[in-house]
Amino acid sequence: MPHGLGHLIGIDTHDVGGYLPGHPERRTEAGLKSLRTARILKTGMTITVEPGCYFIRSLLEDATSSTSPFVSYIDVDVLEEYKDFGGVRLEDVVEITQDGCVNYTICPRTVKEVEYVMGGGKWPPTVDDMPELKRTRLLDPAPLRGIVDAEKTLP
Repeated sequence: MPHGLGHLIGIDTHDVGGYLPGHPERRTEAGLKSLRTARILKTGMTITVEPGCYFIRSLLEDATSSTSPFVSYIDVDVLEEYKDFGGVRLEDVVEITQDGCVNYTICPRTVKEVEYVMGGGKWPPTVDDMPELKRTRLLDPAPLRGIVDAEKTLP
């Protein structure tokens, strides 16, 4: 499955508006028709990025059939071990900025970080193992401080 942007974040957690007039249209090709948005992103928009690895039985059966152009690239015996696994997805929440993005997700992402936490290490860390993820709040001792303070002023 291809991966793309997820859903917008706004008043509702899963804000609608992934396909609007004046923006690229929804693709109809197999594998692309499930992409959630083709919006032209603007500074200040908040959206999820959701790469994943899914084991979808019907798609795997098609890909491993004797007539599939992909079968020669797939180790069917290894795949058999994972067919019923389901899959895994990472979901980051990012705000679009003038020069890129800010990633608000502060959970472990690298192998080193995951192994550290699984081994009992404290999170969040004191060093960002992967600054290219632009997790600017990762090393903040109170990453939700601004959000919590803003909620206190709401009626």
